[in-house]
Amino acid sequence: MELDDQLRRYFGSDDFAAITPAAMEAGIEKMLVDFGLEKDRARRFGLWSLLHMLGSAPDLDVAFKHAEDHDAARNFMDMMAKAHDGIDAGSAG
Repeated sequence: MELDDQLRRYFGSDDFAAITPAAMEAGIEKMLVDFGLEKDRARRFGLWSLLHMLGSAPDLDVAFKHAEDHDAARNFMDMMAKAHDGIDAGSAG
């Protein structure tokens, strides 16, 4: 999954700054539908990750049946939180 491809597919542009609020809402809704229909675990994880970064991911207990996927998602969330904390700490000085 390439991020640019996913942005074009769901939001009509690979320029994140150019995505209108309406396009963002519609794209997230389509991603959630595709996430619910997706059977491939790797693709599901990729969709969930992007949804997480957009603040729209389903809860882990709902999103993942396999413990490995649940754990990977939890690790991803922790890494994203640490990265975010590092960005905040760097801009505070």
